[in-house]
Amino acid sequence: MRYLNISLLLFLFACNHPYYKMAKNYPTEAAYSFNTAPDYNNLNDWAAHPYKNDPADSVPKPLKPNYHPDSLADVFFIHPTTYTEKEKNFGWNAPLHDAVLNAKTDYSTILYQASIFNAAGRVFAPRYRQAHLSAYFPKTGADSLQAIAAFQEAYSDVKAAFEYYLQHFNQGRPIIIASHSQGSTHAIRLLKEFFDGKPLQQQLVAAYIVGMPVAKQQFKTIRACATPQQTGCICSWRSFKEGYTPAYVNKEHFQAIVTNPLTWRADVPDTSRFANEGAVLKNFNRVIPHVVNAAVEKNILWMQQPKFFGSFLLHTKNYHIADFNFFYMNVRENVVVRKAALLAQKNKALLKNKAILLIHTPN
Repeated sequence: MRYLNISLLLFLFACNHPYYKMAKNYPTEAAYSFNTAPDYNNLNDWAAHPYKNDPADSVPKPLKPNYHPDSLADVFFIHPTTYTEKEKNFGWNAPLHDAVLNAKTDYSTILYQASIFNAAGRVFAPRYRQAHLSAYFPKTGADSLQAIAAFQEAYSDVKAAFEYYLQHFNQGRPIIIASHSQGSTHAIRLLKEFFDGKPLQQQLVAAYIVGMPVAKQQFKTIRACATPQQTGCICSWRSFKEGYTPAYVNKEHFQAIVTNPLTWRADVPDTSRFANEGAVLKNFNRVIPHVVNAAVEKNILWMQQPKFFGSFLLHTKNYHIADFNFFYMNVRENVVVRKAALLAQKNKALLKNKAILLIHTPN
């Protein structure tokens, strides 16, 4: 993340959006104590929720004619770090009710990432007291302790939101877990605590844990997805320019899950950009096909120089911010395929159980 440069931010997303204009309609911190814990009964504490209109409901204009909302499955999306200002004005954890920060979150990651998954089901995305970006790069021992505490506080909110969701909204629906960057740090813990070797794993369509390394041996029973239709498994990748491997990746002493989001097949790790159905970059309503290829390279995903208008100005080798958006359409289509596969499995099991019941029911 520390290698992102301004050209990537300007050309890929509307990160220079005037969030302060949108923030005028948001509840502000003045109405709350500074570090108020979330109340997930309050829709203001959700960045995305089926009972409110929010950017996760958005659909790029070219896709709208064929879009039909589906409530047969749920998506629990954990957003990445948006508390990135150098000054760290709120300390190590962001408040829940700062209007500008919430507008920034909603019109960046919720719009450009969480919206991918509305093709498959209802989207839930909690606000949480996210750790500041610098928590990933502590400079002193004291900083390290503060960072650990910051991540713990952030995860406690994510966990509380998921528990609230399970109690009040799930009702046995298939679940898609999706996350990016800091969201993936928390999603790994969530999967271990609630899904790994537990009954809820049977409801897991798939987990798209992107932007952070996920070790292949991280879980006892959850495995890497090896085919496009596989369910109850994990898809994960980190995006870099072909030929570049960051020093910190070279120091990793584990084998990470790396999914090719153009093929979704472990036996087809490389493919050309012509398999890319479409990226969604700065202009949300424009879907751009064939922007990048994808090739699995040890613990990361490599791609050649992206091809879109103005891409010659893109000099970064770290494509972290575009992990999802380079593959917007391919991810959107795949999550629908996996959801259908899980529902088919459930229907097959239900019919089998009914047949067994009929056989053993006395006349």
